[in-house]
Amino acid sequence: MGSIGTESPKVEVATVDVISTKGLIQNGHVYLDVRTVEEFQKGHVDAEKIINIPYMFNTPQGRVKNSEFLKEVSSSAFKKEDHIIVGCQSGVRSLYATADLLAEGYKDVNNMGGGYLDWIKNEFPVKAPKVKNDL
Repeated sequence: MGSIGTESPKVEVATVDVISTKGLIQNGHVYLDVRTVEEFQKGHVDAEKIINIPYMFNTPQGRVKNSEFLKEVSSSAFKKEDHIIVGCQSGVRSLYATADLLAEGYKDVNNMGGGYLDWIKNEFPVKAPKVKNDL
């Protein structure tokens, strides 16, 4: 499969910071979290419209691209005209995922620069599992 991004097409990707992203998702943009299911379950952006479709999977050999990513996006009720913000942990996977979506014909797709780490750093709302405190 190759390393991350070697198969991504050359398209112009618009990157928005987490502050802009927060406003966009509050105004109806769908947030597509492309982190692994395990990362997503540990905590994610608190958005009304959020879907987790991993762009890469962890394997014993390292991370490999999800060869079904575009198919999974198109079968998850996404339309090519939808307003989509793509985010990951730090902004790298989402950059490549955004490029793939734009090349596939999606019209309004933006990469969230800085990813979930910047989201947390700005103390924006997150959904995370409740930690049971036995005190």
